[in-house]
Amino acid sequence: MTDPLPPGVRANLDVIRQGLQLLADLGDERYAARVAVAYGASIGGHMRHIIEHYLGFLDGLPDGAVNYENRARDSLLECDSTYASDTLAAIADRLEALAYVSREEQGEASRALRIHAETNADTAADSSMLRELEFLLSHTIHHYALVAVMARLQGYEPAKGFGVAPSTLKHQQALACAR
Repeated sequence: MTDPLPPGVRANLDVIRQGLQLLADLGDERYAARVAVAYGASIGGHMRHIIEHYLGFLDGLPDGAVNYENRARDSLLECDSTYASDTLAAIADRLEALAYVSREEQGEASRALRIHAETNADTAADSSMLRELEFLLSHTIHHYALVAVMARLQGYEPAKGFGVAPSTLKHQQALACAR
């Protein structure tokens, strides 16, 4: 049986599930702790940032205008891992629903979007749903790498592969087989 989810959605769901597992294991104390050597940032701050980018994407889809800078900056997402987990799970549900569009909407992945971000405050850039899914995947993995370091500094070892790009994991596997 073939996977009904487009690869861009599938990859994002996979990385979101990694985050959900981390949140289930980490606990609120480590989640909210400010890590001095990480510029006083917290795992919760990075997770809030990730979550709010996904929300900006999903909320912008109906009118085709995504604004990554118009974020709520919800402080509860930074200190309550259960709330963050629930929000991330809801995002996963919304992403999964993207795969079940009607036949007339199968072109959604290439649908044009207007993107507003801090690098283009006064203008908007052209993009597509697929391109933004790729951005969100890369953005999330980048922040997960920082989260992994902060977790290790607090004595918690994330799952193998957490915060590592899929292409890097494939490369590492290929090297392991060649030895």
